[in-house]
Amino acid sequence: MSVTENGTTTGVQGTVAPGFEPVREAFEASLAEERSGHSAQLAAYVHGEQVVDLWGGPGIAGDSLTGVFSSTKGAVYLVVALLVQDGVLELDREVRHYWPEFAAAGKEHITLRDLLSHRAGLIGVEGGFSPEELADDRAIAARLAGQRPWWRPGAAFGYHALVIGALAGEVVLRATGSTVQELYESRIRAPYGLDFYLGLPEEQEHRWLSTQPMDPTPQQKRELAAGASSPLGLRGIAFNLNHEQPTVLEEFPNSRAVRANGPSSAGGVGSARGLARMYAAAISGTGGLPPLLKPETAAEFAQVHSHGTNIVFGTPDAFALGFAATWLNYPFLSAGAFGHSGAAGSQAFADPASGLAFGYNRRRFAFPGGAAPETVPLARAVHACATRG
Repeated sequence: MSVTENGTTTGVQGTVAPGFEPVREAFEASLAEERSGHSAQLAAYVHGEQVVDLWGGPGIAGDSLTGVFSSTKGAVYLVVALLVQDGVLELDREVRHYWPEFAAAGKEHITLRDLLSHRAGLIGVEGGFSPEELADDRAIAARLAGQRPWWRPGAAFGYHALVIGALAGEVVLRATGSTVQELYESRIRAPYGLDFYLGLPEEQEHRWLSTQPMDPTPQQKRELAAGASSPLGLRGIAFNLNHEQPTVLEEFPNSRAVRANGPSSAGGVGSARGLARMYAAAISGTGGLPPLLKPETAAEFAQVHSHGTNIVFGTPDAFALGFAATWLNYPFLSAGAFGHSGAAGSQAFADPASGLAFGYNRRRFAFPGGAAPETVPLARAVHACATRG
């Protein structure tokens, strides 16, 4: 462990359970391989018991909070899964049953299952969203209710990056009278003691670390330039580049309005501990509380619903019910694994077959965005330790 001039520790800190020492070694290697300024957190649970709690790099502590971007979506899908499990929501009901205004512009036959599997074609709106609207799920939903889909619903799938949480959340609100943020707080975060918020309280702001922009190499800069999207193409619309104030993604959670409101597509704030504990709560229970999801509910929400070319990115992809099909990038996991990554590099998932719940969070954007490359060897190391013998 080294110490900077201001006294901040930069080496690996924290603990691992006996038998998980290779995870510390893998985490040390990942920090050493990254460029200076990289800081990250890693946490894991097995059958509801924490086995990994590590952090390292300048300026970060084990309880530091950062924007987790699209890893936020996992919390939304857990709320939806609970409501399906309770019989409050039905996956094959048309969205208009819960939200009548949604039936406009050719959307009357879209089901909740279609919506969650990124098949609705509602990736954004004509003219884009203002920064104020993107911080407000209700404003996003109101705009999308009148929007014509960008492709024929069900004909293809594409990542609804900045809006899927607001769409699902409006269904939740219409069915229950409570926002997805309120239900997440009352049914998941507070009872299970999660360090992961959809709406960061003012009194927790002192633990917040602003997201840092990615620091690409010259080659990566050329790749970024070559892959630049048209503001009016599907990717540009999905990432709100078609507004007069195009969204700069890495700055999104640096807005207090975003942190305070917790917009449910990408506005969550938390630590790796919080991410891992949420998935432990989902499949195993923790802290003396039972699992949130019955095995059959977890299996249905992990089942692949969309597979092939994600037409927003033009690349191979797979989605379950909202959750990413985690096995696609982590083939050592079971086919029942489910989770989500975030733009700056965070990754969180549950693997019911091994009882593993994994959370990784980093402060600086990883190239090219989404789950950071180092999550693969880190997850492999944790899984190997969890399933050994």
